[in-house]
Amino acid sequence: CNEVPEEPVLSLKSNCIFEKRLIIKYVKENGKDPVSGEDMEEDDLVNINSTPVAKPRPPSATSIPALLKSLQDEWDACMLHSYTVRQQLQTTRQELSHALYQHDAACRVIARLTKELTAAREALATLKPQAGVTSAAASAQPVEQMEVEESAQEIGLTKAIIQKLQDTSVALTSERKKRGKTVPEGLATTGDIGKYAETASLPGLHSASTKGILAIDLQGGSPTRIVTGGVDKNVVVFDRTEDKIIATLKGHSKKVKKVIYHPTEDIVFSGSQDSTVRVWSVPESSSRHVIKVHDNAITGVSLHATGDYLLSSSADQLWAFSDLQSGRVVTKSDHGDGQDVFTCAEFHPDGLIFGTGTSNGIIKIWDLKERTNVANFSGHSAPITDISFSENGYYLATAAEDSTVKLWDLRKLKNFKTISLED
Repeated sequence: CNEVPEEPVLSLKSNCIFEKRLIIKYVKENGKDPVSGEDMEEDDLVNINSTPVAKPRPPSATSIPALLKSLQDEWDACMLHSYTVRQQLQTTRQELSHALYQHDAACRVIARLTKELTAAREALATLKPQAGVTSAAASAQPVEQMEVEESAQEIGLTKAIIQKLQDTSVALTSERKKRGKTVPEGLATTGDIGKYAETASLPGLHSASTKGILAIDLQGGSPTRIVTGGVDKNVVVFDRTEDKIIATLKGHSKKVKKVIYHPTEDIVFSGSQDSTVRVWSVPESSSRHVIKVHDNAITGVSLHATGDYLLSSSADQLWAFSDLQSGRVVTKSDHGDGQDVFTCAEFHPDGLIFGTGTSNGIIKIWDLKERTNVANFSGHSAPITDISFSENGYYLATAAEDSTVKLWDLRKLKNFKTISLED
């Protein structure tokens, strides 16, 4: 064909050059040299090394129309490839979108299961202390019922109790007179208070599923101990030095609104919306006494200066004075007129009088020995939220839902300062 062979070989029989693939095919079919006709095998062929020769363009690619057609074909092939790639990209995007949706759904399921697991663990932790006394449940319930019934019975203000209260009052009064009217050393100034900043945050003290801390107090003898009451019905004691929870006290059936840490003993007091006041032993993580004297939510608790008695107020219009050693009520007030619900309560530093805030905005001062209302302060236009006596016992600060704080002089029985807070 007068074409240069791509892979030339030399025949030893005829000394002619052939295309290797063609001569091998011919020898296999005929077994002879095509030129000389002699018998021939593949071993009679010798490869010839040659430089590859570029084939000339076919006649169809030498004219302008042929070149245009060739370019058009290549363009069509590129467009077809681009379309295929775009289809694959769209498919990949859909698959990715579906995978992200599945991932989001999985995260939601995991979050829900984690929440349910946390709730289940809390429920299990609540049930564990009760599991050991299941067999004695029949006998335990009457004992607890007996304790509650005994706590509701009044002991009465005996001469010994009155004498103890008076001795404490005299001692505290004389100490205050010695200190005089000078400002205590080390008292924070207004400038110091303005520079206060957060130094630590303590998340995770209470339930993650039932969030909210409603009450907090520090132990007087050890400010590093903190007690909190939460929406989760628990009382938690946290030690900042050890940076861990010392005790989680469970027993209330509703929100814990008030907590107090005893200044000298490892004892905590709590008041709850379940109408009970509990006395807790922190080292034992257990309830010593359940004071059941009220019929409605506890709104205030205050520790007497002796450290042996506790004042409680409730939405049932009663205040009660209880002995912490026995867990029994010493005395309590009579039922009110149905209008002035107690919203808070606080002992005077001397301990012979105390104050209560009411839902109609009146602050009442009570004589503990006589169980009588000896003075009233009116001026707030909304329920009282908190009251606090000054350390020297001369003044009283009150706060109410009308966004005001009022300062009262107990000697003159009048308001001498009103602070209005902005919304």
